[in-house]
Amino acid sequence: MGKLETMISEHYCFKGLDQNYLDMIIEKASNVSFDTGELIFGENEKAEKFYIIQEGIVALETTLTPDRDPITIQMLGEGDILGWGWLFPPYKAHFDAKVVAPTQAVSLDGNFLLTKCEEDHDLGYELLKRFTYIMQQRLQAVRLQNPNMYVVKSKSE
Repeated sequence: MGKLETMISEHYCFKGLDQNYLDMIIEKASNVSFDTGELIFGENEKAEKFYIIQEGIVALETTLTPDRDPITIQMLGEGDILGWGWLFPPYKAHFDAKVVAPTQAVSLDGNFLLTKCEEDHDLGYELLKRFTYIMQQRLQAVRLQNPNMYVVKSKSE
C-alpha cells in the first residue's frame, strides 16, 4: 500500500470504511501543495474539492462586514480536513482558506464523492456521520471567535 493510500485509509474521516469505498476515494485523490499567502478557496465559491492537510497551516477566515478585516475562525494543520461545502447544498465554501505556512495536502474530489453518495446511500450515511463531526468543530470555533459574545450589555438595555 502506497503512502497516499495509507494516509487516507488511516485518517479518522475514512478509517473503517469498506475497502471498496476506500479504493474509490483513493482513485480520485492527488497530492497538492500551496505556498504561504495562497488562497485555496474563497468564501461562497463553488465547493468541489476538499483536502486532508499533511503538513503546513491553513487559516479559516471570514469577513463579518465589508469595512473590517477578516477574522480567523480556526487554524488547521496536520491531519485536519479542509472543506465540507461540497457535501451540502448550495455546495459553496463557508470560509476563506488562506495558507499561513507552506502546506502539503491530499486533494479529494467532492463532486465525484457526492455523486457516489447519491448512488449509494450507505456511503452517504457513513460520510455524513464523519463530516458532521468536522462541522461541529467549525461551529464551535465560530462561536468562540464571535466578537459579540464578549460584549457586555447592561440589563437596562
